[in-house]
Amino acid sequence: MRRISRFVASQLAVLAAVTMAVTPAAAQSVLRDAETEALLHDMATPLVAATGLDPKNVDVVLVNDPSINAFVVGGQAVYLNSGLIGEADTANEVQGVIAHELGHVTGGHAIGDGGSRTATGITLLSLLLGAAAAAVGGGAAAMGIIGAGQQAALGKYLAFSRGQESSADAAGASFLAKAGISGRGSVEFFKKLQNLEFRYGYSSRDPEAQFYNTHPSSSDRIATLTDVYEKDPAWNKPNDPAIEARFQRIKAKLYGYLAEPAETLKSYPEYVQTVPARYARAYAYHKEAYIDRAVAEVDKLLADAPNDPYFLELKGQMLLEAGKPQQALEPLRQATRITNNQPLIATTFGHALIATEDKANFAEAERVLKAAVSRDRENPDAWYQLGVVYEAKGDLPRAKLASAEQQVMSRQLPEALRSALAAEAGLPKGTSDWLRAQDIAFQARAEIESQDKKKR
Repeated sequence: MRRISRFVASQLAVLAAVTMAVTPAAAQSVLRDAETEALLHDMATPLVAATGLDPKNVDVVLVNDPSINAFVVGGQAVYLNSGLIGEADTANEVQGVIAHELGHVTGGHAIGDGGSRTATGITLLSLLLGAAAAAVGGGAAAMGIIGAGQQAALGKYLAFSRGQESSADAAGASFLAKAGISGRGSVEFFKKLQNLEFRYGYSSRDPEAQFYNTHPSSSDRIATLTDVYEKDPAWNKPNDPAIEARFQRIKAKLYGYLAEPAETLKSYPEYVQTVPARYARAYAYHKEAYIDRAVAEVDKLLADAPNDPYFLELKGQMLLEAGKPQQALEPLRQATRITNNQPLIATTFGHALIATEDKANFAEAERVLKAAVSRDRENPDAWYQLGVVYEAKGDLPRAKLASAEQQVMSRQLPEALRSALAAEAGLPKGTSDWLRAQDIAFQARAEIESQDKKKR
């Protein structure tokens, strides 16, 4: 699992700009992991098919944010916060959330759409700050931040938003039904939200709190959705056991990666010998630099599943990060082969080949990394490693092009422009690489100019 500061789409850049003052790290950090992405894809595919959208064009993206939330910001992408995965007990609960967010996608609801335009002069940042103030100091504090002159427009915006939420609830219920997936998880998750409301003292009877609540009350949603779901033939259908088992693995993996090691070992103590527990502990020991104990946990997993590519990937990644790239090669080579060159796993393998500092490994690294970026161009780490290979073989124009690819994704626009221009100057005119360098230079220059205009 990797924390990569990248923007999956231009819409996510808009969201990051809005939320930077509230959660600067979470706004930019997307968690990328081959196993997690495969599971989220498999969980979402029947739901996406039920919407009529092409599953190939819909992404489910995991965001590093501890809050319990999911959202869309335009396009055909659903963003799930890591906190939501941690709070959910089952994959079915998360599928209920995905179905709801797909309702927003098909309904054309997103940050920055007609709903926010209705509230002329109200920035989304002020809404976020207002919500935070309301949680701490009540409605009066929020009112002070937003300003009395904007209250009428705000009311229109929130009414629009509540309408969107009700529409997405109904659409999500229909998608679950068409996919033959029980709505029990959806109801159970809304009950969790209701418990959180009680825990933090929110009351739907409080007119000020309700005024700032952009969603229908959880109690109303639970009642409405339960009535709908109980009539659906899939209501009593058991959850897919394979999906649920994979979800428990991912949940433990995510917890081990993000939590403090002491918390992980408390939640997954040594006497618990399940696959999720071993997975979580492996991350905890690795973070504490107990490499032998970390590898021992993974070796126990591999003893039962020797060809599991994600266990092999984890072992290789831990050895690589512990400064043992030569030992990392075999498990990573196996994982890459078993997954048919899955781009994220192949990138780690390519990194390990380069880290050996053995020039004999660089040709294989180049081949592996080129295959990785051909399948997943939005992988800045792969571009960085590929640039290292090009530079080592003296191909400086392509090294600059690889740097430009990485920099434009990381929003390092001036650097991307310089690298792209340097690559363009050294590449043969008319080639695909030369044209790509031109494209990146044009994109970076246009975005820099747009930012400059906004500052004026």
